[in-house]
Amino acid sequence: MTTASKSASRALDRELLAVVFAIVAGGFLVFGAGFANSAALHDAGHDSRHSMAFPCH
Repeated sequence: MTTASKSASRALDRELLAVVFAIVAGGFLVFGAGFANSAALHDAGHDSRHSMAFPCH
């Protein structure tokens, strides 16, 4: 394997890791705040979604 292909492979690995992290973090924010039992946490997430024009109901 050449140096260029190793470098490209590492870049792809980093991009994939970033995509997976973004999906997990985004899912936690949307569903964690949306289904939280704590009224304060739910209200904070709910207000944040409205401020970004995210339809939640």
